[in-house]
Amino acid sequence: MTRFVIGPDVALRIVTDGVAIAAEHQLLAPTLLRSQVLAMLYRDVAGGVLSRAEAGRRLDHVRRLKLRLLGDRVLQEHALRIAEELKLPDTFEAEYLALTHLQADAFVTLDPACARTARKVVAVARFEDLLA
Repeated sequence: MTRFVIGPDVALRIVTDGVAIAAEHQLLAPTLLRSQVLAMLYRDVAGGVLSRAEAGRRLDHVRRLKLRLLGDRVLQEHALRIAEELKLPDTFEAEYLALTHLQADAFVTLDPACARTARKVVAVARFEDLLA
């Protein structure tokens, strides 16, 4: 089994594209993923990109993903160290990297800048590596 930490962009792409994740993979994310997905959908609704109903459907699909959400003290302490080491402006990205470092094989993001930063501390996989 391969364990992947996914970012909110990846969670939304999974539901938007309607793709199937390979059965042998396990998906993980820090608990803050929920709030970040909600914020991304809100931005799209406010910007006229999505209807409120469609955003609600996508949010429901994200909630139904087989995704283990974690956010304990150890993760937060590790994220703080990573943020300091990489001189990040906040700890949000660092939570994904910390979780990958502590419990997963690789991190998956669609953001090239985030992937470059992540490669400094963890393995990074492609979106396609998740698929069945």
